[in-house]
Amino acid sequence: MRENYLTVKGYGESEIVISKSRFLTYIERVETEEDAISFIDRIKKIHHNATHNCSAYIIGEHDHIQKANDDGEPSGTAGVPMLEVLKKQGLKDTVVVVTRYFGGIKLGGGGLIRAYGKATTEGLLAAQVVERKLHHFMNIAIDYTWLGKVENEIRGSSYTLEEIRYLEGVEIIVSVLKEEVEQFQNWVTEMTNGQSTISFEDAQFIEFVVK
Repeated sequence: MRENYLTVKGYGESEIVISKSRFLTYIERVETEEDAISFIDRIKKIHHNATHNCSAYIIGEHDHIQKANDDGEPSGTAGVPMLEVLKKQGLKDTVVVVTRYFGGIKLGGGGLIRAYGKATTEGLLAAQVVERKLHHFMNIAIDYTWLGKVENEIRGSSYTLEEIRYLEGVEIIVSVLKEEVEQFQNWVTEMTNGQSTISFEDAQFIEFVVK
């Protein structure tokens, strides 16, 4: 299972005008090729009268699904540069469609490559790139006499206190990066003089917007 990776936060759209041609960009996070194709088809239906609806997507833990479609533009001038932007930014599970309404001025091969690349970059800014980091949710079981100290120490640390459960004893749920779990366990054990029980409860991805 992957631990940390980059993708888009969610849906985003943008528009740029280059030499009177309108380039509308639509981006979404997808986890399957079927979802990517469905998204592309949806945009194509909305802009069925557009000159071109070019697309690209990259999916899978090891980027094993990669597709690019020029949709009538000269070969390699639209879908491929769009896909290259996704790859250059290290994104996964992302689909992009750039819709072009021709403005009457031909851009040439190099101009098209730059235009579709720029349109994709602008769309990514609208959708927002996030880093998804796998966190382990750790359960610290302690006696109530330790609550004040442990809570204060956690709140002042780099770890995130997710929940406090007031039961017969106290259970404090903390999210910890997978690679920091052992360090965290040693820290809590030392802090409580060994008077705590630390157990794994769950694993979840937490997202952070990449500036």
